[in-house]
Amino acid sequence: MDDDTKNQMAGISRRSAFALAGKLGLGAAGLASGLGGLAGGISAARAADSSPGLPKKPYKFHFVCHVTLDQFFTPTVYGIQDACAAFGCSYQWTGSQKNVVSEMVSAMQTAIAQKSDGIAVCLVDPTAFDAATDMAAQAGIPVVAFNADVPVGSPNKRLSYVGQPLYQSGYNSALKWLKLIPKGGHVMLSIGVPGSLNTQPRLDGYIQAIKDSGSGVTYDVVNTGPDPATEISRVESYYLSHKTVNGLFGTGGSDTYACGFVSNKYGLVKAGGAVAGFDLFPQTLDFIKAGDVNFTTDQQAYLQGFLPVQQMYLYKLSGGLVGPANSDTSQAYVTKDNVDAYVGKSRFEGRSDVEPT
Repeated sequence: MDDDTKNQMAGISRRSAFALAGKLGLGAAGLASGLGGLAGGISAARAADSSPGLPKKPYKFHFVCHVTLDQFFTPTVYGIQDACAAFGCSYQWTGSQKNVVSEMVSAMQTAIAQKSDGIAVCLVDPTAFDAATDMAAQAGIPVVAFNADVPVGSPNKRLSYVGQPLYQSGYNSALKWLKLIPKGGHVMLSIGVPGSLNTQPRLDGYIQAIKDSGSGVTYDVVNTGPDPATEISRVESYYLSHKTVNGLFGTGGSDTYACGFVSNKYGLVKAGGAVAGFDLFPQTLDFIKAGDVNFTTDQQAYLQGFLPVQQMYLYKLSGGLVGPANSDTSQAYVTKDNVDAYVGKSRFEGRSDVEPT
């Protein structure tokens, strides 16, 4: 057997070994240490030629949010900051404090005028952002949606969506809490801003799951508004006039917290009712730990900041060759069984501003 054939066979054996290690869950580093004979063929000079990594670039990205002061987005901002530090970029957090779409569109237009290197925007309206997105595309500015997206088939020219599949997440969450509701029971479904594309699809998923379940469960929809202060009063007002309600279910972070607050105050879950919703407000996690909320659904807000920066950076760096890609940020459930992992001082969950080490 000649030397070329031996080298080819060694390469194939090494690739096969690493593939097998992946299936078995073995670490590549540990496997490599056990392949001394094969790994020895890599010279120190060749290792020294390895890439120094991606370059840091002073790109400036604009993030246009519908509720800029909402605590849900605290880990999102940390994700933006960490990605910018990794890639040498900077960012501006802008938009609207109370879901005023015209303010968000204006913020996009300002970003375009300032020749932004990329815009990430919560597309909470099905058509309002189309013209601004077209304008950005014509100027060569990539637009990525995060947290909320336009419907399938929309002509909007955003390049990708980073976030939860909202309708499906609502549907799946309802299937989970419907198991806690008696047949023929009655529940309240809340939404901060009806029609807003970050929560309306979840509400639609709730309703469809109720219909598909055949459980005979009835429901009322309560518009709690975008202001956390009014959300508690509206959920409480509903509960006080419907004390036989079997469950309260939010579609966003702040109205889920409001449902938990009312449950904690009046003992709804502890009396056999059910409360659930979305996002990881610290207060909601505390209510789960106390037994006043059954579960909440995590959509990994940190990734909704980090990934758009990464995608826009690579798009700019590659001259458009590496295009942004849709990224599902998951549907993990936080219950009393696993809540302790979420209540620690973690930057990734927005409960600490300390940089990871």
